[in-house]
Amino acid sequence: MLVHAIGCLICPLCGADLSVDAGSVRCAGNHSFDIARQGYVNLLPGGARRPGTADTAAMVEARAAFLAEGHFGSLAAALADRVAALTGGSGCIVDAGAGPGYYLATALERCPHAVGVAVDISKFAARRAAKAHPRIAAVVADLWARLPVRSGTASAIINVFAPRHVTEFHRVLHAAGALVVVTPTARHLREVVGPLRLLSVDDDKARHVDAALGRRFSLADRAEHELRLELSHPAVETLVRMGPSAWHHSQEEVRRRLAALPDPLGVTASFTISAYRPAPADG
Repeated sequence: MLVHAIGCLICPLCGADLSVDAGSVRCAGNHSFDIARQGYVNLLPGGARRPGTADTAAMVEARAAFLAEGHFGSLAAALADRVAALTGGSGCIVDAGAGPGYYLATALERCPHAVGVAVDISKFAARRAAKAHPRIAAVVADLWARLPVRSGTASAIINVFAPRHVTEFHRVLHAAGALVVVTPTARHLREVVGPLRLLSVDDDKARHVDAALGRRFSLADRAEHELRLELSHPAVETLVRMGPSAWHHSQEEVRRRLAALPDPLGVTASFTISAYRPAPADG
């Protein structure tokens, strides 16, 4: 609920602290933002977003359905354990690109004294994230803009398959906090990437992430997490619909190509979990 994590948030217009006030959040400058009936708040200045950047209702529904089946449950558990170890189970955990809030909710279960802020540019994702855990505040905001999060307040930032705004992550993270990034490896979904003509992953993905984080962050540790999934054809379709390939292939195309593959299909899910510590502010 918003009330639990309101102390982590700031007004997107003036940067002042926010408070909950009977169906809205507002700042001392009298900027007010309505709380949607689903429990999230839109903190995009003017309520606008860049076109073509937010997950659609169908993509969010597919992701929520796939994750609810537990296919990536071991990844969520490994990520949550890492976050709990890095934070001591407390503080404000910000999930940047939270989707339906699955990974943040799992982390909060491991961190009983923490609150969570789920940030996503999709209102459809925010609707689900708001109900994913009682200690989540779900916020619609643009990861490429200034985040509506107080400077130095985050004990951890989770970033799973989402954009990374390096300077903003550094600003909102506590000096003793940690940025935990999950990226796919080149082996991720290798059994379906070719046959279904899906977007592939660069062999040097982890190195590129390190380079992008530059002098703002230093790598603390890294581990790979790989699992073998046995997926029915409908489950594979759901997997495709929830990711970026959904923008490029129709469901009919995917179904036609999938018909040539075994059912069920063995699929490799392969991830890198990287933990970073922030460099000093003048670093």
